[in-house]
Amino acid sequence: MNEPSPRLLPETLSDYAPWPVARPHTARELARLLALLEGCGFRGGSVALGHGRDAASKDAAAAFADAWQRSGGQLAAVADWPEDAASWLRQARRLTRPEPDAWVVAAGAAGWVQMSRRLRHSTDWDPRRTFGFASAGDSRVVTAAGPGVLDGMRGATADGRLWTIRRGWVVESDAE
Repeated sequence: MNEPSPRLLPETLSDYAPWPVARPHTARELARLLALLEGCGFRGGSVALGHGRDAASKDAAAAFADAWQRSGGQLAAVADWPEDAASWLRQARRLTRPEPDAWVVAAGAAGWVQMSRRLRHSTDWDPRRTFGFASAGDSRVVTAAGPGVLDGMRGATADGRLWTIRRGWVVESDAE
């Protein structure tokens, strides 16, 4: 029996409009994201890196990849995805097949909503082992993705604070 696609239709996504575009990452954001991964025990581990195809997301992903590898970490996979696609299944499998220690996401809000739904519905992806740049921590992303899809995901804000998704809420703090 075929499971229905987790893809949200454009008219459903428009309920959360206007969607913010991915903004360029900051040095504080990148530093905090790296510190967060280290603090969670992933230093030197393998990370699957996923990103949108917009310039800001590609730049953030490249900066993370360079910093992660310089710190001794390994990239298990790198996958990009469009804001709109038929299913995102190929990209979801590319991110999860190498069974990384953790995932890192740099993507615009609308594309990450769709990709996270595909990951959650079609793979063994775990949001509790997923870390993101500021754009992934938008409350509209959490609401549009649906109940439980992103719970446990963490990341860094542009000013270097932390965000965590708990029970459908994006909670920001200074402490790890």
